Amino acid sequence: MNETPQPAKLRLGVNIDHIATIRNARGGTHPDPVAGAYEAIRAGADGITAHLREDRRHITDDDMERLQQLCSAENIPLNFEMAAVRDMVDIAKRIKPHAVCLVPERREERTTEGGLDVAGLHNSIAPLIRELGENGARVSLFIEADERQIRAAASSGAPVIEIHTGAYAHALDDENHEKASKIFKAMQEGAELGESLGLEVHAGHGITFENVGAIASIPELVELNIGHYLIGEAVFMGLDAAITEMRRCMDEARQKLSLAS
Repeated sequence: MNETPQPAKLRLGVNIDHIATIRNARGGTHPDPVAGAYEAIRAGADGITAHLREDRRHITDDDMERLQQLCSAENIPLNFEMAAVRDMVDIAKRIKPHAVCLVPERREERTTEGGLDVAGLHNSIAPLIRELGENGARVSLFIEADERQIRAAASSGAPVIEIHTGAYAHALDDENHEKASKIFKAMQEGAELGESLGLEVHAGHGITFENVGAIASIPELVELNIGHYLIGEAVFMGLDAAITEMRRCMDEARQKLSLAS
């Protein structure tokens, strides 16, 4: 009798962008996001994520260089989030991170507001994915849980997608449970479709202690990338404790999933 495969432990990537936001609010070198990345690794992060934005509003080129040095020394993957533009591709090729996540970027936005239009930009993005892959990076695409975008991602040559969970988180914050339920169903179906197309499926944006349980229960997900919330909670409870608690919530959800299957 064949046993149902058990969901694997969910990886936690910690985004340290907003340590740099605090530093840049006053200038100088403190707090250092690279020191924060080191503490995140010590606390059990499975990877470090950082977004080098075109306007350099938080992470800087020097931060990325030092993060790569740290992650290489600690044998921890660095996930370099960036816009799909030539300047960023050239920087990523020089730094050589383990992974590159292509995201949409608008200078007037406070944070990433949605998924990349891979379907509409397919012909311009596919060559960049190939170029980054040939340079040794594992490329992921930050997209909505939309069938058209997921199929376009699969045909683009990227091995990984990261499903945008921000709209789900915002619907819960607004107590619009009908909308949240609809978005969650799309996320479930999107993760299932992505896996069926041979993609590794990640998720991120807006994830908190309160909503991570449902997200982590999607069995096809392999990794969650979480940043702003963890850095915010670290103000009150410390970064180590915040990461430990997030890890506990994720593991608890996966354990329940294993029992249910």
